[in-house]
Amino acid sequence: MMESKLNFNEASSQFELEVDGQTAFVEYFTEGQKIYLTHTEVPEDLRGNGIGTKLIKQTLQYIKKHHWVLVPQCAFVSAYVNDHPEWHSILSEGYQM
Repeated sequence: MMESKLNFNEASSQFELEVDGQTAFVEYFTEGQKIYLTHTEVPEDLRGNGIGTKLIKQTLQYIKKHHWVLVPQCAFVSAYVNDHPEWHSILSEGYQM
């Protein structure tokens, strides 16, 4: 399985990870300094390989580096952040897990 680097696709409002010619993505929108992660999708034949987790981890690293405040609206993102307390510092007020 070929790994690839995170792509911040502003035109499509999504963070993308291309793997074996297919794209896993997490959709977002921003409001001021807040970034809302709304939906995560991994192509069916890539599921179960940790691609979604890798995508979310790299997306959160990007968000932290760019000083955005995270508002997780996707269940997958919320579960990941809940399981990884190191990301709680970038959560929006009221979203502390």
